[in-house]
Amino acid sequence: MAKITILGSANAVADHSHENAHFAISTGNRFILIDCPNNPIMRLSDVGLDFHQLTDLILTHFHPDHVSGVPLLLMNMWLLGHRSPLRIHGLQHTIERMKKLMDLFDWKEWINFFEVTFHALPENNMSIAVDDDDFRIYTSPVCHMIPTMGMRVEMVKSGKVLAYSCDTTPCPSLYDLAFNADVLIHEAAGEFPGHSSAFQAGQVAQNAGAKSLYLIHYDVDPKISKGLTAQAESAYSGQIYLAEDFLEIDL
Repeated sequence: MAKITILGSANAVADHSHENAHFAISTGNRFILIDCPNNPIMRLSDVGLDFHQLTDLILTHFHPDHVSGVPLLLMNMWLLGHRSPLRIHGLQHTIERMKKLMDLFDWKEWINFFEVTFHALPENNMSIAVDDDDFRIYTSPVCHMIPTMGMRVEMVKSGKVLAYSCDTTPCPSLYDLAFNADVLIHEAAGEFPGHSSAFQAGQVAQNAGAKSLYLIHYDVDPKISKGLTAQAESAYSGQIYLAEDFLEIDL
């Protein structure tokens, strides 16, 4: 069984109880981290996930609240004796900038550093990012301020489907990613350029036939967050949840 662990649920402005939006997908054979803000090893430790088991890092786009923790993750893994290869996936725009960022830290001079391979994904609808005995992961470009991708994760053994909008306004590619998904994790930062409101997230879930909707990447001010599920309910008839840090979802 695959498990999704929400490691952070906030938009770009986190607080003491909510880290920036990112999550992990794990099975017995593969452990994938989706985005990587702040201090990821501490966050993984908080939920009992062993960073030594990490096989893949998928970066949706190159904004600080999604990639700021990558240099610290790699350095701490190295200092703590990690030796297994790590694959980093992202759009060409993201991969190029991540390499430049790591070069600023002279990471190629880190002695006995473990193998890291970069996999640049095309900006095409439903491109295959991962295809193995556990996952089939598709990515599609979505509509944000810089090149950004959403995801569709199909669990090979259970047949369950997870979709993730990432940061985006509603766009046609979202409907392919979310079509009949068992779980749609959709941002709810608000209705402004590059983002979606909770109501719009509900519209996407309803029109795509998603079975459940989890709102993420939202303003964690309680005066705002407490009304988000109600906004989504006005557009979507399925189950709606407000994603909270450390929430676990079984697929």
